[in-house]
Amino acid sequence: MRALKYAAAASLLVVAPLASAQQLSIATGGTGGVYYPIGGGFAEIINDHLEGYEASAEVTGASVENMGLIMRGDADLALVLADTAQQAYEGSGDFEGRQIENTRALASVYPNAVQLVVLADSDIESLADLKGKRVSVGAPGSGTELNARALLESNGITYDDITPQRLNFNETADAIRDGDIDAGFWSVGPPTSSILNLAATRDIRLIGLSDEEIANAQEQEPVFAAYQLKAGMYDGMEEPVQTISIPNVLVVNADMDEELAYNLTKVLFERIDDLIAVHPAANDTTIEFTMGSTPVPLHPGAIRYYEEVDAEIPDKLRP
Repeated sequence: MRALKYAAAASLLVVAPLASAQQLSIATGGTGGVYYPIGGGFAEIINDHLEGYEASAEVTGASVENMGLIMRGDADLALVLADTAQQAYEGSGDFEGRQIENTRALASVYPNAVQLVVLADSDIESLADLKGKRVSVGAPGSGTELNARALLESNGITYDDITPQRLNFNETADAIRDGDIDAGFWSVGPPTSSILNLAATRDIRLIGLSDEEIANAQEQEPVFAAYQLKAGMYDGMEEPVQTISIPNVLVVNADMDEELAYNLTKVLFERIDDLIAVHPAANDTTIEFTMGSTPVPLHPGAIRYYEEVDAEIPDKLRP
């Protein structure tokens, strides 16, 4: 019996530190996008290098849903498109009447590129050719849908002109492959696994945007920026493709403990090579990108870190 008591006591000593660790939830997106591996990679960094915390990446409907999770305290951190974060902070667009003033950022992590994909033998050659077609505009509550709708509407195309399908990344790839839809939008850091997998099984094309279409989109959504998808990014992609991009922001609630926000920001940048090893999109996770791309105020804990490394912090990023 005495041996059993000692064994039990020893087991308690082993599990006690784990039980006392504070759990952190990172809201990401679908498994076919970039949010999930980036969020999972950051969770691993936290688990390995931030004592007293255990983090996990959660599959979600992405940006719009993630802001709701942050507002309700159902997630501690979230990856969100810049336009979604801005709308939530201002109470505009999809967040009219439900403003989330407590939105704060730790960093901007990488730009999403809007990628419009069709099969190689499709008769769709431009944005205007989507009229009358079956088009996936992204999962409900996702930043992809916000971006797709803004891009379409700013160029004179409404949902009445197409047959919209609200599918996540993997579902969109499957539907294009099977001929169930004619085209699909992704707003995600390139290259993304679901398009890579689709291109490995079907010949695909990416539809480029004209200068005028980009200008129209920027007039409606100032966070849009011109972006060029590199040749060879996907199988069969022989030429670069011009599109638009949107920064992705790592957001938290303003109520987050300042010390925790500081440590999260610090470990993100100090271990950025670990994140790049998970996904190449993290090559754009720099302090300079954060200062130039973040649309909402930074958390005071994050500001403390940026001041320590002598970053030039724009006034608009101070709460």
